[in-house]
Amino acid sequence: MSDHDAQPSAASGASAYDFSGRRAVVTGGSHGIGAAIAVLLRAAGAQVLVLDLDAGPEDVRVDLADRSALEAAVPQVLSRLGSVDVLVNCAGMFVASPVLDLDLAAYDRTLAVNLHAPVILMRSLCGPMSAQGYGRVVNVTSIHARLSEPMSLAYDVSKGGLEAATRTAALELADHGVLVNAVAPGFVATRMSVVDGEDELLGVPFTDVYIGQGRLPLRRAARPEEIAHVVAFLASEQNSYITGQAVTVDGGLSARF
Repeated sequence: MSDHDAQPSAASGASAYDFSGRRAVVTGGSHGIGAAIAVLLRAAGAQVLVLDLDAGPEDVRVDLADRSALEAAVPQVLSRLGSVDVLVNCAGMFVASPVLDLDLAAYDRTLAVNLHAPVILMRSLCGPMSAQGYGRVVNVTSIHARLSEPMSLAYDVSKGGLEAATRTAALELADHGVLVNAVAPGFVATRMSVVDGEDELLGVPFTDVYIGQGRLPLRRAARPEEIAHVVAFLASEQNSYITGQAVTVDGGLSARF
């Protein structure tokens, strides 16, 4: 339900955060929520390096499903940034597939991008964070970590696993000044809302049930910038006491029975 392709402008309220001198890595930062996060962090003064298959020449182009390529990219990240203060794991993918005829290749790739890549990057980059006694990690998960729907097994498993990994990492890194949290969006207007060529935000279930009948209390999908602001707070020095948590940003969707 998360992650249209328009590049966001600098989100309003960037001055609420000060990332001057901070170095940040954002996966999936070439579009959607990830791009909104990268724009906001840069507007607030951070040096941001994007890791993405669609990354531009100033960033790091890497297939996050390729473990060897991802591990090889880590020295390049550290060489360019020196160290890392903020890690935002936002890259994600979704392939609809029924349990009884599960596309195993798509299942493996979904877990590789959505779960394994964030874990590998936490393993590789939280060491330098711990050594310097400061760090912030924000993993973008989904309400799918706790709420499921048909045809989404791989996505549900990957997001549930990432929230579990968030909690465990938070416990282990707390003594080192590294706070680890997750942000769980609901419906967001990005290219990931397009499944099999159909935008779910324009379909009858969304417009009639979620909007018309108020199944989604705020009666609209989120804008990527709205998710980015929550991520920015958790990634900032202003967050000094939240760790091991998943912050739900879904317009009230999961509050309804």
